[in-house]
Amino acid sequence: MFDLNISKLLILAVLALIIFGPNELPKIARQAGQALRDLRKIAEGAKNDLREGLGPEFADFEIEDLNPKRFVAKHLFDDMNGNSGLQERGTAAAAPNRGNGTPLAPGERPPYDIDAT
Repeated sequence: MFDLNISKLLILAVLALIIFGPNELPKIARQAGQALRDLRKIAEGAKNDLREGLGPEFADFEIEDLNPKRFVAKHLFDDMNGNSGLQERGTAAAAPNRGNGTPLAPGERPPYDIDAT
């Protein structure tokens, strides 16, 4: 997100020292640290409230799964590795095969599935 390296952090520290002065800088740093702690506490409380609100059936739910990048990558990579949720449930529409576990031959049409249409 932010491409910060040592040189950029050093420049920011010098600018902060020049702008706020050596007397005010520790007080501002303390206030910033306290604000970050408060923000983390609020975020953790919101996560816990969400988990409690969802109930026990979503006990394995991770808030991080709501990130679109992680969600797509998780489901795409699971499908590529053969671990799709449909296959785990054992539904007929889970795998593109003839029902006996063998994949379709090139050019072969899949069977018609009345439930999928």
